[in-house]
Amino acid sequence: MIGAFLGYKGNQAAAKAAQGVAEFNAKTAENEAKVSQTKKTAEDANLRKTAERTIATQRVATVASGIEMSGSALEALKDSYMNTQMDALNLAYASDIEQTAKASEAALARAEGRAKATAYKTASYQSLLEGAEKAASYGMS
Repeated sequence: MIGAFLGYKGNQAAAKAAQGVAEFNAKTAENEAKVSQTKKTAEDANLRKTAERTIATQRVATVASGIEMSGSALEALKDSYMNTQMDALNLAYASDIEQTAKASEAALARAEGRAKATAYKTASYQSLLEGAEKAASYGMS
């Protein structure tokens, strides 16, 4: 009977530990998603600063050459703005994908933790039942 009780307690502790590990893994994934968002914001800001410097350089070079800001010079400037926007959208898209993956990872970690905890709890009750069955069979004999 003591073995059954120890099996019960051990499996209950394992269930609690499984849930704790799962929650830790889920929180880690959620924190990584937040870091990804922060990184994306910084990358976006750097992209835009670099693009503004490039555009300013294009404008200065165009004015210094005596060409008016029209025609192909204006088209080049427009292309610079459009390319900056496309790069920013690509950064945002990649960040969204990474954040969604991390959210899914967190949900999966919690689900796995619940499943493992349930399995350990079931094993703990099985241990008690087996102990009670053995005690009953000893009592009858």
